[in-house]
Amino acid sequence: MPHTLATATHSDLVIKKSRFIGCVQPMTDRTSAQAVVDALWKEHPGAAHVCWALLAGGQSAAVDDGEPSGTAGRPMLDVLRHQELEGVLATVVRYFGGVKLGAGGLVRAYTDTIAQALLKADKVVLQRMATLQCEVPYALEGLVRRHVDAAGAELLEVEHASQVHLQMRLPQAQAEVFQQHLGDACQGRIGWTDAD
Repeated sequence: MPHTLATATHSDLVIKKSRFIGCVQPMTDRTSAQAVVDALWKEHPGAAHVCWALLAGGQSAAVDDGEPSGTAGRPMLDVLRHQELEGVLATVVRYFGGVKLGAGGLVRAYTDTIAQALLKADKVVLQRMATLQCEVPYALEGLVRRHVDAAGAELLEVEHASQVHLQMRLPQAQAEVFQQHLGDACQGRIGWTDAD
């Protein structure tokens, strides 16, 4: 089951005189990730590299930032995948210490920096949510509200017109059973509509 992180966590390693400052944090998209990387460059103007990896669905990325191809961004991304994370940005700021590490050494350094930061991270189960909309006669509004509460769903919106229109959100894995159960409880007098 995929996880995300509750908050940002950091690590700081020195390997053969080079300093690796790592951070893992929740992140939803590439634009936000790029803003974080730009801020790191301003915060660390003397750094040799700011490498990063983002695991966020279709917006994932692995950036080596001048390190030999495949020695920084990809290994960091692999750590995030191995830990089954989603919606997470990993960054490493490297200050070069004058000793070359070689391709294998770089892979280990970037992997270890992110792994160390993840050891301190609070992971949160990531659930896909479904938004459902229905309309019922006024007499059934209380019944629907009780079922929404009992299912642990979140009531987003209620509109009173010719019928009561309700919009709710709950984990996608529970949506189908919830709809069927509520349909039975309302004896077929519930109409489901598409959420916008």
